[in-house]
Amino acid sequence: MLHYCLVHAAYHFSRQLPKRSRAKLPRSARYCDQPLLNNLTSFIIFTFLMTGFTVLLTLMDPIPREVRVTFHVYGVGSFGQGILTTAFTVSAPQCANTTPELYYLSLVLSVLSVLATVFIVFLIPFWIANIFYPGMVFNQRSRAGICHKPVARCSYLWHV
Repeated sequence: MLHYCLVHAAYHFSRQLPKRSRAKLPRSARYCDQPLLNNLTSFIIFTFLMTGFTVLLTLMDPIPREVRVTFHVYGVGSFGQGILTTAFTVSAPQCANTTPELYYLSLVLSVLSVLATVFIVFLIPFWIANIFYPGMVFNQRSRAGICHKPVARCSYLWHV
C-alpha cells in the first residue's frame, strides 16, 4: 500500500503545478551518450531476480542442485552486469552534467559492484580448497578447519 500511496500523493502534488512548468528542461539538455538508463533497467531486473533467489535460498533446505547451478549462473550474469555498469559509468563523465541523478546512481552502483566482486574474489580460494580437500576449510561436524573459529557463530556464511 505504501507504493500506491506514494504514487497517489505524487499525482495530486503534480496537479498543483501549472501545466506549462511541469517539465521545464528541453529534451536536448537531458541527453546522455552512454546507455546508462538501459543499464539501470537491467540492474532492476537483476534486483527482482535477487529477491527471488533470496526467498528460495532461505526457505529451501537442502538446496537442490538445479537451484545452486542456476544461482551460480545468475552470479556470472551479475558479474557481467557489474562490469558493464562500471564501464558505462567510467566512459560517461559528461552525463554528470546532463543527467546527474542517473550518472551518480550509476556511479554508486559501480562502486558497490566492484566491492562485491572484491569480496567474492577473496572467497574463491576457500571454495576451491573446499572442493579439492573437503572439510579442510570448514567442517561443521568435527568443528575443525581453517575457517571454523572465525565463522563458528555464523556457520556457512561463506558459501551456498
